[in-house]
Amino acid sequence: MGRIFVVDLEGRTYNCKFCKTQLALCDDLVSRAFHCPRGKAYLFSNAVNITFGPHEERMMLSGMHTVADIFCCCCGQIVGWKYEAAHEKNQKYKEGKFVLERGRIIDGVDSEFYIDTRPSMSDAEDA
Repeated sequence: MGRIFVVDLEGRTYNCKFCKTQLALCDDLVSRAFHCPRGKAYLFSNAVNITFGPHEERMMLSGMHTVADIFCCCCGQIVGWKYEAAHEKNQKYKEGKFVLERGRIIDGVDSEFYIDTRPSMSDAEDA
């Protein structure tokens, strides 16, 4: 196994809850209105310090998508997924974007996120 090179981000970041590795910049946050099987999630235009699982087809509340799970490159914990392809025309905006599960990330100052209990658009798997 080779050496892990970690990208160091400048600015306010979201980090892996388990090992504190930086995963995304606040400036890359697209939407907070996502949901995953374990709760709330955020949509980002970019993410770093991650590895990918295999592509798979998943039926989500917004339709069928081709996704790949994403894992922290340092500790190996699953932190979300990447949208590879959307099968519905109105969901194409998600392609190439990353979802980070809120329960698996912390902000750069090491604090937990406020749990928002308001209803929002969801994109969890049907199951």
